[in-house]
Formats: sequence, structure tokens, C-alpha cells
Amino acid sequence: MTDTRPWDRAAAVPAIRDGRRLPEVAALAADRPSVTDLFDFMRDAESRFATLRMRLVERTQTARGDEVTTLDVILRHPGDARVTTSRGGTTASGDYEVWVSDGDLVRTYSGVHRLGMQRPVRSGPRGLGDADFPGSSRVYEPITALPAETLPETFVHPAGYCQNVLATGRCTVTGSDVVNGREAVLLECDHPRTTQLPGDRPDFQISIAVDRETGVILRLIESIDGEVTRQADVVDLAPDAALPPAAFDFVFPTGTTMLY
Repeated sequence: MTDTRPWDRAAAVPAIRDGRRLPEVAALAADRPSVTDLFDFMRDAESRFATLRMRLVERTQTARGDEVTTLDVILRHPGDARVTTSRGGTTASGDYEVWVSDGDLVRTYSGVHRLGMQRPVRSGPRGLGDADFPGSSRVYEPITALPAETLPETFVHPAGYCQNVLATGRCTVTGSDVVNGREAVLLECDHPRTTQLPGDRPDFQISIAVDRETGVILRLIESIDGEVTRQADVVDLAPDAALPPAAFDFVFPTGTTMLY
């Protein structure tokens, strides 16, 4: 099913009940959903689990050739999150970064440069929750924040991506598939307008696979003229996973230079 009307319900999250945000749509219908229904379902993805363990593998085509980046995400509502990013698929070479947050403080560490940072969580823009604002001017407020403008943020909090990127192109729900053992709904977006200049071409296309159980994105493929330029796959997804007590503990290694 195709829908060309802009979707602007990223901030239209259900009210909190008993201290917990519940999804507006408990489950997708068995048949093929409309684009609007799929986006509504995706918006509430993180409200369908209390903890999450996820591993993402991203492959990109660059001037240096093929590059592989692995991102390991663990999350516990509300506030606790950790993202470890390694290039080449391993942290052994020291080419990795760690981002840890407890909802109040954010700590980051770069293994290559041995640089660390610790800072309070930055407050978002104020006043955007005004009901008089149009939907397109309002933003999704996550239960547990993840690093901005990263794949974990896009995959776990897809509301902004649906509203600001996918909804600017021609979207079509094309069917279903099984992605790494999980049932997924497939969607293609032709020529989204909200993109960086190199990708602003009429033959630019985005394909995603959405987990039918949670609404998390399982696969994202960007292509130009039929050639894949970027592909990111969830190779491990465990909603409501049991996490060790020290999962979010982090101590800066000896010799770290603190920037602030």
C-alpha cells in the first residue's frame, strides 16, 4: 500500500498510565498495514520492552572501500543506555567508542584518542509540546535517550526518522520477510527530500524492514541508481533481555585525557 501524505504524528505518544508509557497500537494487523498504521506502530517501539540488547552491523561504500562498523546497544528504561561502537568488527585494535548515560550524566570515551568526556544530559528545546503547534513542528520525546543522529537512535526511536525522512518521499509497504529469524514488514521510500546533498537525487531509495513484534527497525538499505551505498542490519535483538547488574558501569581507563 502506498501513501504520499506526510505523516506528522511523531510526538503523538499515548499518555503515561501507572508511571509507564504504553503503545497506542498493541500489535499490527495480520494483513499488510498501511504506511500510516506502520509509522504509528513504529513510533511506540521502545514502549514495548523494559530492557533491550541489540547488535547492529553497518556496511558502507566509501572512497576508502568497504567499511564495517559494529554497534552494541543495551538499554534499560528509564534512562540507562550504553552504546559501544567498533570499526572493523572488533575492539581489539582500540578503534572503538563508548557512550554511556544514566539519564542525568553522559560519559563518552574514544579508544583511539584515549579521550573522555563527562557532562550533564543536554536539555531539548522547550515549548515544542504545545498542542497548538502543527505535528511537523513537534518532536518525539524518548523514554530513554540514545546518542543523537546515530543508527541506534534511528532503529530504536524511529518516530523522527519516519516523520522527517521517510514521510518526505513516496512510501510503499511492499510485503513481509524474515530478517535474522524475526518476522518483519518491508517498506520502500523513493526519493526522500530530507537528505544530505550527495543523496538528493531522484534515483535515491531507502528500504527498511520493521520488526512486527516491537516496531524496531531491523534493516536499513540506502541505494542510488540501484547500487547499495549503505546497509545496516540488526544481527541480534533481544527485547526484555536479562542484563547483568554492572551492565551500565563504566570507569575511564588509566591514562584517559578528560576534555571536560
